[in-house]
Amino acid sequence: MTSIAFMGTPSFAVPILQGLLDQNYDVCAVVTQPDRPVGRKRRLTASPVKELAQKNDLLVLQPEKISGSQEMQQVIDLAPDLIVTAAYGQFLPNKLLASAKIAAINVHGSLLPKYRGGAPVQYALMKGEKKTGVTLIYMVKQMDAGAMLGQAELPITSEDDTGTLFAKLSLLGRDLLLDKLPALLAGKLPALPQDEAQVVFAPTIKPEEEKLILSLTAQEIDWKVRALRPAPGAYFEKFAGKRTKIWQVTPLAEKTDQLPGTIVALSKHQLKIAAASGSVYQIEQLQPAGKQRLSITDYLNGVKGELEEGQVLIADEK
Repeated sequence: MTSIAFMGTPSFAVPILQGLLDQNYDVCAVVTQPDRPVGRKRRLTASPVKELAQKNDLLVLQPEKISGSQEMQQVIDLAPDLIVTAAYGQFLPNKLLASAKIAAINVHGSLLPKYRGGAPVQYALMKGEKKTGVTLIYMVKQMDAGAMLGQAELPITSEDDTGTLFAKLSLLGRDLLLDKLPALLAGKLPALPQDEAQVVFAPTIKPEEEKLILSLTAQEIDWKVRALRPAPGAYFEKFAGKRTKIWQVTPLAEKTDQLPGTIVALSKHQLKIAAASGSVYQIEQLQPAGKQRLSITDYLNGVKGELEEGQVLIADEK
């Protein structure tokens, strides 16, 4: 029976681990990130991968840093046939990669060589891509740069956000991995080098990148809002003078000559805002600082009489 050391952390990796278990692969160890404080009460919480591993009585290893750790040595001593990673969250040393008897492989959430890095799904949305997918690659020390063993594509719809895409891609990644494993184990799976001229990086989103600015068009605002949903959320620093998260918008076909951030149209159930290049969008859901998420109708009920058409509602931070 093929032995596998599985390395993953978020919900994206859960169906992939479950698929290996369902196909009766011998998962000899599961390596995942340490438990982290979550929520307002900062309750220490296990990763989704750890929860699944514990339900199946698997060996769970949680080094704060894998390189040079006792846990890394445990995996090396197990001498697994394969190391399989899916959104683990740390670089793996060459010594660890070399400990796999057959190969160390990774299920990556993009169509490589586009979007190497920690936020491939977010970047695909923010850049307005029409499709994304998963790529199965050999692992090398350079980030997401290994030869490709297979790809599967997925269209991006106007309703998709990072949450929905992660859910779809995790199933796509599971199916791709399980489809390719028999040929890989038999030594019959060809590998295709990545075209380095086509590489695009997708580094982890920084807090300052969560900000929406007036130089964005309506479509770009929609892309960014969906890229940062369900977490951490995109925000305007000064929306009616307050930091406000924007959870859902609709880009409109109409044009305006109003300055970006100006109210174009206002009614009981509608708030249209001017954006860059004469574009217009409609806000559907938002969340002023310190308050709960609101539909636009509920928000407008709460600020009745305070807003009017032609008013500059949004300003960039000075």
